[in-house]
Amino acid sequence: MTKPLNDTIRRVTERVVENSKPTRSAYLDLMDREGDRQVNRGTMSCSNLAHAYAGAEDDQKAIMAARGPNLGIVTAYNDMLSAHQPYHRYPERMKIWAREVGATVQVAGGTPAMCDGVTQGEDGMELSLFSRDTIALSTVVALSHAMYDGVALLGICDKIVPGLLMGALRFGHLPAIFVPSGPMGTGISNKEKQKTRQLYAEGKVGREELLASEMGSYHSPGTCTFYGTANSNQMMMEMMGLHVPGAAFVPPGAKLRQEVSRAATHRLAAMRKSGDDYRPLGRVVDEKAIINAAIGLLATGGSTNHAIHIPAMARAAGIKFDWTDLAELSRAVPLVARVYPNGSGDVNHFHDAGGMGYVIGTLLDEGLAHADILTVWEGGFDSYSREPGMDGDALTWRDPGPSGDPEMLRPASEPFQSDGGMRLVEGNLGRACFKSSAVERERWTIEAPCRVFQDQRSVNEAFKKGELDRDVVVVVRYQGPRANGMPELHKLTPALGVLQDRGYRVALVTDGRMSGASGKVPSAIHCTPEALGGGPLSKLRDGDIVRVCAETGTLSTTADLDARSPATEPEADSGMGRELFAMFRRNADGAEQGASSMLAMAGL
Repeated sequence: MTKPLNDTIRRVTERVVENSKPTRSAYLDLMDREGDRQVNRGTMSCSNLAHAYAGAEDDQKAIMAARGPNLGIVTAYNDMLSAHQPYHRYPERMKIWAREVGATVQVAGGTPAMCDGVTQGEDGMELSLFSRDTIALSTVVALSHAMYDGVALLGICDKIVPGLLMGALRFGHLPAIFVPSGPMGTGISNKEKQKTRQLYAEGKVGREELLASEMGSYHSPGTCTFYGTANSNQMMMEMMGLHVPGAAFVPPGAKLRQEVSRAATHRLAAMRKSGDDYRPLGRVVDEKAIINAAIGLLATGGSTNHAIHIPAMARAAGIKFDWTDLAELSRAVPLVARVYPNGSGDVNHFHDAGGMGYVIGTLLDEGLAHADILTVWEGGFDSYSREPGMDGDALTWRDPGPSGDPEMLRPASEPFQSDGGMRLVEGNLGRACFKSSAVERERWTIEAPCRVFQDQRSVNEAFKKGELDRDVVVVVRYQGPRANGMPELHKLTPALGVLQDRGYRVALVTDGRMSGASGKVPSAIHCTPEALGGGPLSKLRDGDIVRVCAETGTLSTTADLDARSPATEPEADSGMGRELFAMFRRNADGAEQGASSMLAMAGL
């Protein structure tokens, strides 16, 4: 028997609803006005319409006659990102599938889609977070033609899904659906990859061995298979009911992948306003959907980046959600999945063991998710507790049954740990996120003298010189959104992992980001307020005692920071186009609010 909704989840949801009342009401009022104003593209002038029809070729007459819904595609296709390479053929296929139900499809526009894996530790990483705002703005531009009755959003990776959703939510009177393309096949074992990275950091293997290892991991079209931000995105879209059920981790090229994408196209056409099952995006993404996204993140040990993205996506829908909400949910939501880097198997193993259907089913059984959300699929959120399959040529859904691997997936009644994978730590050094699911419990508390750095290159240089061979809290400051765009500091992971393996008690404290692949070293990340502008980290000095404790939620120092002046702020770097992003840096708000210049300047 399904249990009633957990009291903590109910309480947090009620608080979010109450805190969001003015902004949510304003958002929904705007969407209602926009829906009434833009419902009939036939009110455009003939000249406007001629431009819109000119490139439609085989669909031109159908669009002109308004025989059925005209669906817009916003795509993040490029063939530099393995995850997005399969999207090349999607538009032409979706045009065919749309015609099957009397609809038409046009590519409304494209968005940039950078790969954090390529830019890790490089100058381009300083553009990464603000590429999310750029993607949102590109989505808005694409949809500004007001020619569409629904939106198919083609994107997967780190900033791309949040950016697409943030932009599409400003057209929340339209129905929308995300269409994923699936993960690449499993390569070499994650344990072997991690070992080679650490050996390289110690100078025990060369670049040739490292490259061979990395190519064995990232080797073909599809999403990278570790459970980082990209795959956490796919989990969240399922938890919010924005996918065809079970679509997240079906591999590219499979018949099943083609059929769930076909079903997405058909479903989008059915949700149009002129039909009898209108489901506008702005109503689908409500407070309960945002809470479900956070619950999924915690239950599966997902990417820490979403502590930034969930508040930003929520704001775009007029919803206020912060780290206090996330931390309180974490105390109620158990960890039911261990996917690399929190476990040994990757997302393909996760999917084969039962995947999202199993996770959603066990959470619903235990009253740990909102079952009554409006989704893009008929049958409500319970439909997402089943997995898709093929019965001959027919697309079907079935109960995934018990966990196919208890080392990968466990029922919420017998979880890996009783609380979720994310904790809030706070004190006189600010507020930060701690991903407890990735760290052994005996390392949840670290207290040691700190060593302060201004960038990750300096950390690695100190490591190579042996200067960090001791118990140490490594502080990397001036890495926040206003300082340099808040890059991920994933290049620190191998060096800090080596120090930990040598027997030292090590922690990281930073106002920068760590990727969804952040590993076994205890880390207080996204620290806010950031160092730039006089935040507490700007006043730390080498040797100050710093305490990071996920048990008590502590991030503090014994140093008298009030008696000190901030360190000299670094000059903004130029090159790689970073100077063009100065407006984003200057106007960004804090990490807990979503670190968005666009939302801040829009007053959202």
